[in-house]
Amino acid sequence: MTAAGGCDGPRTETVVRPAADRRLLVLCDGSLQAHALPANGEVQIGRSSEADVHVDHPSVSRIHAVLSLSPTLAVRDRSSHNGTRVGGQLLRADEVRAIAPGEAIELGSVTLIVQDRVDESAPAASTSTPSSGKLDSIDVAAERIARTSITVLILGETGAGKEVLAERLHALSPRAAEPLIKIHCAALPESLIESELFGHEKGAFTGADTTKPGRLESAHRGTVFLDEIGELAPAIQVKLLRVLEERAVWRVGALAARPIDVRFLAATNRDLEAEVAAGRFRADLYFRIAGASLRVPPLRERVNEIAPLAMQFAREAGERLGRPNTTLDPRALALLRAYAFPGNVRELRNLVERAVALADGPSVTVESFPPELAARPAAAGAPLSSAVDDFERKQVVEALAQAGGNQSRAAALLGISRRALVTRLSRYGMTRPRKRAR
Repeated sequence: MTAAGGCDGPRTETVVRPAADRRLLVLCDGSLQAHALPANGEVQIGRSSEADVHVDHPSVSRIHAVLSLSPTLAVRDRSSHNGTRVGGQLLRADEVRAIAPGEAIELGSVTLIVQDRVDESAPAASTSTPSSGKLDSIDVAAERIARTSITVLILGETGAGKEVLAERLHALSPRAAEPLIKIHCAALPESLIESELFGHEKGAFTGADTTKPGRLESAHRGTVFLDEIGELAPAIQVKLLRVLEERAVWRVGALAARPIDVRFLAATNRDLEAEVAAGRFRADLYFRIAGASLRVPPLRERVNEIAPLAMQFAREAGERLGRPNTTLDPRALALLRAYAFPGNVRELRNLVERAVALADGPSVTVESFPPELAARPAAAGAPLSSAVDDFERKQVVEALAQAGGNQSRAAALLGISRRALVTRLSRYGMTRPRKRAR
């Protein structure tokens, strides 16, 4: 294969839309390119015009690295001048390193990411666990894509956190100091959405008593997040495509377009490729908004995030109610961790906020959660009571170890009374630490 490319010119958005199921994203100097990759074989990457993927950047050697596509996805450094890094680790000359789709590969100052075609039925890499501090594949991709002006399509189930990822992309971008305008396409009536998006001139229709800039115009120099873009009517899809192509807005009733400088992010819980095939979504608009695709996995695939998120929601809800330092006791956290959360992060937030409101004190217990929660499906398929007990037992052991066996300190770490801790030790047949003889 041969693909031209470069990143030594102005910082512009340059995208070659691949037709294959796997593509190579090349990010450097604020620009992003996407190159289709074959199903198997090897792809040479370098500054030479003879390279399969031509990256014209001074930090890249003539043939810098070779990407192997089958049977295992891997990269090999070709004795490059500035080195090849995977996960921040420098490869030796001619060293072969297996990689995963979404993992960052650094050739000098250039970043490469192999991206599979997004498949909503397949599990995806989790977003980072708040307690771990480690970046995984979706975070690495988001961090690098955020620096470019490429349009991004965010996929995921309802309530999975697509809006949170959009906020992060904006916050990490060069436009962070400018506005982030969120537009929930499904919430706007079809009769109003055109005026809301594009604005209108005075007298354009009955009731248009004044000139009104649209929300796209209000985001000038900033970012627009089009949530649930799959819900847009065909007529609005045509007008939005025109905005994306011309980078200008035509107000309703206007005689001329108004230029805008906006970075677009979009999100949907629909399979847009299926919508395109069915004729319900324009193919040209899909290719425009899907310059890069990121999928937010459902919460059931991110079990390690449940407890930190729940504690965060409890603290925030407690502060709103004038109860600072609100926390969840270990058994309540275990109950939440064991649940599959079909409603994702949104359902978790609602459950925790309700429990905080019903709790008698700053420590929220299982009694504040709906009784039927224990009867709902467990995330790992194991009986919920067993999963709760296992998690709580582990929390107690860790707290006692951290407190050096002191029960009062361990209880404080767990957010429960010393008597409650003693009850748990008896329930699980755990030996109570003996007091040291003086």
